Amino acid sequence: MTLSTELSCTIPVSSLRASPYSLPWGSSVVAKIVAINYFGDSLSSLSGNGAVITTTPDPPTGLLEDYSKRTKSTLALTWTAPVFTGGAVIEDYRVSVAEQ
Repeated sequence: MTLSTELSCTIPVSSLRASPYSLPWGSSVVAKIVAINYFGDSLSSLSGNGAVITTTPDPPTGLLEDYSKRTKSTLALTWTAPVFTGGAVIEDYRVSVAEQ
């Protein structure tokens, strides 16, 4: 009997965040695999390449216009970065504008 050489599974992040693991956002995790057949379990594989438990960040706060930097053709905005980044670095911000 021949099996595919590439097998996969998914692990819900919620299970890693819950007891008994209770890992915080931003934690690095690695996995090992054991093959099991009728005769027993294999030795553990080497550790995988790892992953980081992440989610979306909280929203920025304190959005204000910086009047001192306003020009005839531009507005200048300032805000405070979110404290909770979701376990990953904030890479960018998207600004959207709408008529009030």
